[in-house]
Amino acid sequence: MAVRIRFARTLCLALVLGTAGLAPAALAQQVEPPGKQKKLPEAPSKLPKVDRSKNLDFLFGALKAAPDEASAKHVEARIWAIWLQTPSDTAALLMSRAKTAVDAKKIDVAIKLLDSIIKLRPDYIEAWNRRATLYYMQNDYGRSLADIQQVLIREPRHFGALAGLGMIMQEVGDERRALEAYRKALAVNPHLEKIPDQVKALTEKVEGRDI
Repeated sequence: MAVRIRFARTLCLALVLGTAGLAPAALAQQVEPPGKQKKLPEAPSKLPKVDRSKNLDFLFGALKAAPDEASAKHVEARIWAIWLQTPSDTAALLMSRAKTAVDAKKIDVAIKLLDSIIKLRPDYIEAWNRRATLYYMQNDYGRSLADIQQVLIREPRHFGALAGLGMIMQEVGDERRALEAYRKALAVNPHLEKIPDQVKALTEKVEGRDI
């Protein structure tokens, strides 16, 4: 049981932090053995000046239709790039400092920085998502869930937040809701690593082998 929980925690952090470049290197190494880690394409520094929602709609369609993992990871990187964008230079600076704090394992400092970002820009989805993940790291599931709710209110397709929700539900023993969250995450991003295995295992436990 303890091994499964540690695996779930590492997977969650990789999904909602590692893909976007915030997780410490040590966490990423727990997901893939040294020498076998796959380097994601770098997100473009600037995206075309088109409507943000239309751009995301197009990218989510491309993500579902991606023919292979490499193509999917490229599209996924562009989605993260949009989520990370903010028109506020101050928020961008604070987010950079939050990343540095996490890298230095100063989680409380990172949370305070994210508090400031959310106060400044409550519409900045990724600040909520990052803080949710840091609360998760501290086993503060109540606050983590509250922040995940804020993410999903603003962006129901946030597959990182959906996967994180599934992890928390699984850890607290609510396997039915965990399965529901994982399925929603896969409906948005069918190329999420490890999640299909979690769905298969939970489906057998929750719904039975013959269903």
